[in-house]
Amino acid sequence: MHVHILGICGTFMGSLALLARELGHRVSGSDANVYPPMSTQLEAAGITLQDGYGAANLASRPDLVIIGNALSRGNPEVEAVLEARLPYISGPQWLAEHVLPGRRVIAVAGTHGKTTTASLTAWLLEAAGLEPGFLIGGVPRNFGVSARLGGEGAPFVVEADEYDTAFFDKRSKFVHYRPEIAVLNNLEFDHADIFPDLAAIERQFHHLVRTVPGDGALLVADGEPALDRVLAQGAWTPVSRFGTDVESDWRLSLEAADAHHFRVQHADEGGGEEAMVHYGLSGEYNARNALAALAAARCLGVGLEEGAAALARFESPRRRQELRGEIAGIRVIDDFAHHPTAIAATLGGLEAAGDGRLLAVIEPRSNTMRLGTLRARLAESVAAADAVWWYQPAGLDWSLGEVVAASPVASQVVDDLDALVAAIVAEARPGDRIVAMSNGGFGGIHERLLAALEVAHG
Repeated sequence: MHVHILGICGTFMGSLALLARELGHRVSGSDANVYPPMSTQLEAAGITLQDGYGAANLASRPDLVIIGNALSRGNPEVEAVLEARLPYISGPQWLAEHVLPGRRVIAVAGTHGKTTTASLTAWLLEAAGLEPGFLIGGVPRNFGVSARLGGEGAPFVVEADEYDTAFFDKRSKFVHYRPEIAVLNNLEFDHADIFPDLAAIERQFHHLVRTVPGDGALLVADGEPALDRVLAQGAWTPVSRFGTDVESDWRLSLEAADAHHFRVQHADEGGGEEAMVHYGLSGEYNARNALAALAAARCLGVGLEEGAAALARFESPRRRQELRGEIAGIRVIDDFAHHPTAIAATLGGLEAAGDGRLLAVIEPRSNTMRLGTLRARLAESVAAADAVWWYQPAGLDWSLGEVVAASPVASQVVDDLDALVAAIVAEARPGDRIVAMSNGGFGGIHERLLAALEVAHG
């Protein structure tokens, strides 16, 4: 079968492409902006990519077209699919029908931390010999790919996004997955382009809760009022809490002396268990992600001690506190953070590592950021940095000047990438960490920084 995917370089759709290829299908795809790391792993898998949308991409008349949620009516290739009467389906529905049947599905949901927590969970299951399949919105470095089928009948870990499914299916993606185990990491307002308010997102999360069977498991973060409101709408599955609350079923205690160690305690009817964990990522935010993964793996029989030992060998996914290079003692770090809470958590975690000045460069690129819905929170989100550069991308309809005016740390706005790189390199000195945050390619800023640092300091 020839499967053609529209929006193939998106993290979710690219991962679907890998699964379809592994199932033996001939796979092609198109996207408006083909860029690494997704394009690299797709080409390595023998998948044909077309840069740009158009009817010509469908000349071979594929047997099935999978349409990503970033595309809508008016897109030339979408219109061509409809006019040619080609069979089409959404990505989440294709996954539910062709990959998930007969699998024990673990769905990892939440506004933040889905990619890292799903990667952690898949790694813990892999280390225990369970050969899990997975679909993750990033590239877990322990595996080198963002998706795989895994062993026959093995568990399947899916990053469960609340964004809508397709232009013809406005339900959240995650309602298609019918998980046995659902991890609810956190919940706050995001995706202002499709949700009018937080209550609308809570309603979608409750739709997910409704799909979990009574003999499954709901693993829910403590200290999250929005998740409490979701559960108050009804839950028919045993709920286990995780976090820092002393009453939670899974509790972590951070070790103040070392940002990369924490203690986990699990209370159950058998008396409970505990373990000391060493983990490569720093800060409470990342420790909570690890705790959620330990709890999810435990539901499938992976003991706490076994899971804790595997955590020490976990490598963070690409673009999650990822060190891209070091020149003359100046490190360049890449992170996907694009929401005020995630920005604050990333910077807080890096600050906790306590190693040199922290220079942040941020592109507010997401749809929510472009709308300016959360701009009032941006200034406070960078408090852990020593200096901040905000990149004003084309199409941002509001000025970042007000963010700079309210900033608790030295900040400036730059609207030219070359000028941005030059300003950062002029400020950087040995021992500094430069962390660039965006949910897009950011114009290849990491490579530009490394090249410019090499010229200036190499």
